[in-house]
Amino acid sequence: MGKIIVIGGGAAGMIAAYSAALTSNEVILLEKNEKLGKKLYITGKGRCNLTNACDMNVVMENVVTNSRFLFSAFKKFNNEDIMALVEAKGTGLKKERGNRVFPVSDHSSDIIKALEKALKDAGVQIRLNTKVESLIVEENRCSGVIVNGKRLIADSIIVATGGMSYQATGSDGDGYRFAKEAGLSVSKLYPSLVPFNVEGERVKALQGLSLRNIHAYIYNDKKLVYDEFGEMLFTHFGVSGP
Repeated sequence: MGKIIVIGGGAAGMIAAYSAALTSNEVILLEKNEKLGKKLYITGKGRCNLTNACDMNVVMENVVTNSRFLFSAFKKFNNEDIMALVEAKGTGLKKERGNRVFPVSDHSSDIIKALEKALKDAGVQIRLNTKVESLIVEENRCSGVIVNGKRLIADSIIVATGGMSYQATGSDGDGYRFAKEAGLSVSKLYPSLVPFNVEGERVKALQGLSLRNIHAYIYNDKKLVYDEFGEMLFTHFGVSGP
């Protein structure tokens, strides 16, 4: 049995803490916000699209690059596992078109409540409003964290702070800073989910129009370089998604 600190109370941090606690470890989850899963609250337009219920082979086929990287992770914990966990903790689920999975209540807060219950049932210590200032790295080993100027020592540290996708939810780049302080290289950051700017006035005239079940294709000359199925929204500058 060891002592494990998990930094970040988002989706990844909660599942990491839960999994670590199942192996009889003492687990402390540190979250700088006033509540867990702050970004989960706004996913799926506030409904939380938890996962997709399709076969895992289909999931892997739709990973854009290097799906093999995720193979071992999905072998340990896949879409059926997360659905079973959430339902076992009292939140009913439903499937919608495209095998998308949502809570029956259509409230993302119910998903977060289920995950929080899983953490408490597993004995995880949850500390909110707790910002990690830095990692303690000594002799090329991370042995703890600095919180409010004090050292908090552990056998293992899991950094699950997210990226910089939505800074108001707490994803403000702490993980990249920790990585640099630990001597790791960080590549140039860029957004991975963006709208499209469209030239001309025709698209702008459709501003505000929202469409469902759209399959969009992008070609470079005659070569298909991208396609995606889902919702599409016309904006003042081009097209966007949900």
